[in-house]
Amino acid sequence: MLTKIKVSLSIILAVSIFMSHDINAENLEHNARITGDSYEVFVDGEWQEIVIKGVNMGMAKPGTFPGEAGIVYDEYFSWIEDIAQMNANVIRVYTLHPPDFYKALYDYNSQSNTPVYVMHGFWLDEDNMHIEKDAYNEVLMQEFMQDAEHIINAVHGNAKIEVTPGKASGTYQHDVSPYVIGWIFGTEWDPDFVMDTNTRHNDETSYDGNFYRTENASPFETWIARQLDFISTYEYETYANLTPMSFTNWVTTDILDHISDASEDDDAVGVDPNAIALQGMMQDVGQFASYHIYPYYPEFLNHEPDYIEYVDHRGEKNNYAGYLNALMEVHDMPVLVAEFGVPASRGLTHRNPFGWNQGFLDEEETGKIVERLYEDIIAENYIGGIIFTWQDEWFKRTWNTMDYDESHRRPFWSNAQTNEQQFGILSFDTLKIKLDGDLDAWDNAPLYEKDDGVLQGMRVDHDERFLYIRLDYDKDFTGSFKLPIDVVPNQGNTMLDDVTMAHGIEFYIDINEAESRVWVDDYYDFYKIQYGHQLEMIEVDNPLENDSGHFNPIHLTLNREVYLPHLDETLPFESYETGLLQEGIADPEHADYNSLNDYQWNKEEGWIEIRLPWMLIGSRDPSHRTFNGNIAEGDLETAVNVDGIFLGALAIEDDAVVDSFPRISDGELSPMEMFTWDEWDLQEYEPRLKHSYEVIKDLFDRY
Repeated sequence: MLTKIKVSLSIILAVSIFMSHDINAENLEHNARITGDSYEVFVDGEWQEIVIKGVNMGMAKPGTFPGEAGIVYDEYFSWIEDIAQMNANVIRVYTLHPPDFYKALYDYNSQSNTPVYVMHGFWLDEDNMHIEKDAYNEVLMQEFMQDAEHIINAVHGNAKIEVTPGKASGTYQHDVSPYVIGWIFGTEWDPDFVMDTNTRHNDETSYDGNFYRTENASPFETWIARQLDFISTYEYETYANLTPMSFTNWVTTDILDHISDASEDDDAVGVDPNAIALQGMMQDVGQFASYHIYPYYPEFLNHEPDYIEYVDHRGEKNNYAGYLNALMEVHDMPVLVAEFGVPASRGLTHRNPFGWNQGFLDEEETGKIVERLYEDIIAENYIGGIIFTWQDEWFKRTWNTMDYDESHRRPFWSNAQTNEQQFGILSFDTLKIKLDGDLDAWDNAPLYEKDDGVLQGMRVDHDERFLYIRLDYDKDFTGSFKLPIDVVPNQGNTMLDDVTMAHGIEFYIDINEAESRVWVDDYYDFYKIQYGHQLEMIEVDNPLENDSGHFNPIHLTLNREVYLPHLDETLPFESYETGLLQEGIADPEHADYNSLNDYQWNKEEGWIEIRLPWMLIGSRDPSHRTFNGNIAEGDLETAVNVDGIFLGALAIEDDAVVDSFPRISDGELSPMEMFTWDEWDLQEYEPRLKHSYEVIKDLFDRY
């Protein structure tokens, strides 16, 4: 037994009982190592250098949260196969997956000449971290050590793990340890968690373990060294194996100082990988630093002068490459970008000065941006990068939309407005209506239909992501259209273009030659209610009043005020209009496909097809027909379940309504027809490789 582990907590001493026999350096096994600045794997009796070309893989699919471990063998095998064909060589997982993942990996690699490797994570209980804010908390430590043993045993095909809510379990009997080439401990560290740990344990500055040591380190860095030592010691004692080691870090807790940041969170504390030194046999295996690095967050990346003015290997200004360069310079070990990417989402959350935004990018654009970022990573001498992420994750939330949905129902529908759900290379979607005029796709009976007048028919349908509307009209008509929508009973505006509505309407769609958009009733405008009336961060020009007659463009917030200390300047509150509609085809197989397209208007044939993200029209959970309720008099979580929604249409020419669905009598639109749909828990979808896949495949083929 090794005897050098010295951990102050009694619980660690009690749990650190390793099931081993005496092992010496002569029979140590390792299939990966770090030599200088290179990552190497042992293949056919010799060490070969590899560049990490990876993709992260979470544990969720539609209809499940990650802790439900709902992905099955056939899905895993198919995904691994697609990842390999994308020319990736590494999959990173954050924690223990169900046995089917390891079986699928084993089966795929057994029949492939080129294996797919794994960098395996060790997750920590984030709830405990946020509540206790103490890394040395005994409950957190005990759970971590149990999970770490489970993961190491599972990787070696030697585990039978009992069912625990929120975690994978089962019998693990496929030894995939030859393909596990790196351990990555932990998660993106909350700055308060780090700072509180440092304050509470200010005497914990040194550690002398079997494989890792610290001296004059921070208490948090010392705590990390203890966890790394636990992982390596357990694997060594139990399986005579050691694996290159790292821990997760991100820009928020890096070791750089930024003159453009004045926040209390984004640059408040650092966690230094250099503070942890290797000793013993681990010196022959190696460690590397791992960072999650995106081009748009934290905000100081967009303003730091050294980054904004940095000239990359192309001869172009590039804040992402500028940050990569600065970070590499302060590390004494190889560095991996363990997460990077941009989402193919309609929703937008952060902007980058060069257009590499968090959202409002189509699928091909995301592939090209990922290509560019990876080229920067390699040009700045990193050992590689791991794209975030393989599959779309419907359970995710984004800070500027999370107040407008039902958190417990997120996995059951696809929110196009929440970009965190759309980072994947693999999409899950139905895309029932392709905005291509195919009438056969509309299998619902018409909501309206008539033989006379301008308007001829209106159909409505839905899937897990969109509400679809088709309007057929006389092709000789050259005017515009407004489509009123009533989603909440007993409120809304009752006047639109001098036409009295029998229903109060919360939205209307405006389709015209100049700029089409969706408008929202001022009394139902969740953006203005939250940031204007409640938080008083933006100006509002009128008091909240039901049936006020006011409609507003639909906005989402991007940034609150940002103070730049190096310029002594405050950037104003920032939002963008998410209700603007983009015209074009939405068929992924069409040459003109753009995943951001919202409507198609065929004037020659006389039809319009529209798709609206559910959240854009106030739905908190379309799978249960749940919408925002009277949020003006309640709060942002006020919700109502409806039987359906009511829709109509106005044809407008020369500023006058010339036809309508339903008919107008004495200046009043008759009661509109209701569209309803069945509630669902098991939604329909089809896996689909996004257009980014081929771009990334070509990228990885070059490295």
